[in-house]
Order: sequence, then structure tokens, then C-alpha cells
Amino acid sequence: METSAATPIEATPQAEPKAPRGPRKPPIALTPKAVEMVKKAMEDQKLDGFTLRVAVVGGGCSGFNYDLDLIKETRPTDFTFVMDGLSVAIDPMSTQYLKGTVVDYVESLQGAGFKFQNPNAKSTCGCGSSFSA
Repeated sequence: METSAATPIEATPQAEPKAPRGPRKPPIALTPKAVEMVKKAMEDQKLDGFTLRVAVVGGGCSGFNYDLDLIKETRPTDFTFVMDGLSVAIDPMSTQYLKGTVVDYVESLQGAGFKFQNPNAKSTCGCGSSFSA
């Protein structure tokens, strides 16, 4: 039995893009449960003021892996935004693979963890943390 609050939270961009079109829509969304669990991890580890970095890295059995990290400083090229008080950063390369992705936190009999619902993934591996694009 899985439990999840699957409705993503609206994000607020932190920086204006260079184009005069106004703030861009963040490439990903996090569910309330995902935000709650990241904030809890930050509190448990005493990482006040840190940012959640969501990235795609090469590797895994399908070609790419999702990577979550808590960082002190973002890079100037990162796309940064805030979701329910949680600062999030994504590097430009990862943005193209993550566009439209919803990050959730699920709990089941097999365990608990972050789940990525990525519309760009052509296939995923059985572990759920690896995909091909």
C-alpha cells in the first residue's frame, strides 16, 4: 500500500530569466510529501539555509540516474526556485531531462523514498532511480 500526496506544489522562481517573457515555469514539481521529507532531512542534519539540488547524472542500468543533494551554495547557471519554502536548484543540462517531472515521496511495504514521475523517460529500470531518454 502506497501513500502519497500526489498533487504538486506551485513553485516561485527566484530569479528573472534574461528573456523579457517574465518568470519561467520551474521544470519540476514536488509534492507536499516530498517537500516535507526534504525539510525533515534538512532539520535532522541541521542544514538550515541549504538548497535541494535535483540533477540527472550519467550511469545506472538505463543510462541516467536521478541525484538529490543538499547544497550550501548554488551555481550562477542554476535554475533556482522555491516550493513551499524549500529552495531548489537544477543545473542547465539536467533541466532538459527533468522538464515536466513530478518528484514524490512514497511509502510502501517495500520501503520509502523519492519517486520521479518523468514524462521524458523512454524507459526506466526496476529500481526506479535510473532511466533512458
